[in-house]
Amino acid sequence: MRTRTKPLLRVWEWQAEAACRGMDSAVFFSPAGERGRARRRREEAAREICGGCPVSGPCGRFALTSRQTYGVWGGYTEAERRSTVPVNPK
Repeated sequence: MRTRTKPLLRVWEWQAEAACRGMDSAVFFSPAGERGRARRRREEAAREICGGCPVSGPCGRFALTSRQTYGVWGGYTEAERRSTVPVNPK
């Protein structure tokens, strides 16, 4: 039996509307050795961008369902995603 899959473009099309599109990814991903106050400040800056993003929902769901290990996605930090149960991506 043949299963139907979504065209790859449809899987990623939400990214075209992302507030972070074209930004330096260093805001969203921790450099080696980053800890404490510096990490919290960077994560807060990323979450502020995500807070005004029209696709933060799809972005966060993507990170949860694909088990992204690093970075801030859809306003969720790495630690928050580890403690969150994956949600239905629809």
